[in-house]
Amino acid sequence: MNDRPKRMSGGKPTEARRGRKSQKESKDNATRLMHQKVKTARGRKIGSKLWLERQLNDPYVKEAKIQGYRSRAAFKLKELNEKYKLIRRDDLVVDLGAAPGGWVQIALELGAREVVGIDILPVEHVAGGNIIEMDFMDESAPEKLKSMLGEAPDVVLSDLAANTTGHKNTDHLKTVALVEAAAEFAMDVLKPGGHFVTKVFQGGTEGKLLKELKDRFEFVRHAKPKASRKGSPEIYLVAKGFKG
Repeated sequence: MNDRPKRMSGGKPTEARRGRKSQKESKDNATRLMHQKVKTARGRKIGSKLWLERQLNDPYVKEAKIQGYRSRAAFKLKELNEKYKLIRRDDLVVDLGAAPGGWVQIALELGAREVVGIDILPVEHVAGGNIIEMDFMDESAPEKLKSMLGEAPDVVLSDLAANTTGHKNTDHLKTVALVEAAAEFAMDVLKPGGHFVTKVFQGGTEGKLLKELKDRFEFVRHAKPKASRKGSPEIYLVAKGFKG
């Protein structure tokens, strides 16, 4: 008679097997919770669905909500300031393309005494911010901002971005026009020693404008903050030490 125990097939799982299965299910559930997916609603384009899904799972978007910042872009200015020391206590700052107000928040957090800004979209009030709803490309906008400033600012920031048409050359020209307008305004209003930061896109700043900036500022560099999405063509131009 063979007294060896028979190998069981099927039947109820052992405690060890149940434990391993439970751990695996918990891990799978955690992974699903970490990455939120967006259902495609009727009428919603796939591109919109993917953008929304990316937003929901973006660590900078989540951190902005935790810290009370109005946009993930706040971290871009934070990074640029940490590296280039742009905004100092009691500075007067201009923010071109201020909506939704993330850069206004950071500038004030860094010690700016006031931020004067402009955007074609409305910006909810931030204490210490003076923002007007107006298109910066309106020919009367620069003079309006000057009257609001009352004196030469220490820093001009521009996160202006053109609405894209899908036509590459047209979109490029619109972007270049915004960068040139922002740079012209900065060189018109900045106090000596002031700083200028503007969003540009892949390929950097146009040669003629870059040369002019290098002539008018002590230091000019292109930079891409970590908070800027890897797939995005945006980079920033930092110009420090305005010569007047």
